[in-house]
Amino acid sequence: MFRSVNETSEDRADALFHALSDRTRRNILRRVLAGEHSVTALAAAYDMSFAAVQKHVAVLERVGLLTKRRQGREQLASGDVEAVRSVASMLDELEAVWRGRIARIDELLARDPAGTGTTDTPSTTTTPTTTRTTTATPTTQEK
Repeated sequence: MFRSVNETSEDRADALFHALSDRTRRNILRRVLAGEHSVTALAAAYDMSFAAVQKHVAVLERVGLLTKRRQGREQLASGDVEAVRSVASMLDELEAVWRGRIARIDELLARDPAGTGTTDTPSTTTTPTTTRTTTATPTTQEK
């Protein structure tokens, strides 16, 4: 199945933010960005099984936020600064979109400072008026 570039980048964003949605994974990422750590040393810092920490590390590795290398029997994990920068870039893009929307709201509010729902510019919309004509129908007493 063919995927568009935009859909692929959206899938990547979903995977990155999913990986970062967990507090333990964010903490692991902070630690490995500060320096290389063995998975065993990482696991010792958490009140969970080695296997659970290993799974968290695997999620971060799968999305490219950290890399592992083997040194003897140890697996050493280190953070990928470029991947973290790509997440920051995505957030910057979202911030720019929302800042633009907020600026537009500010513009609209500046045109209507009293909050009356009308702006300084004259309205071109008119509301049609309906005239009803009623005729009296004779009641039984009038007949």
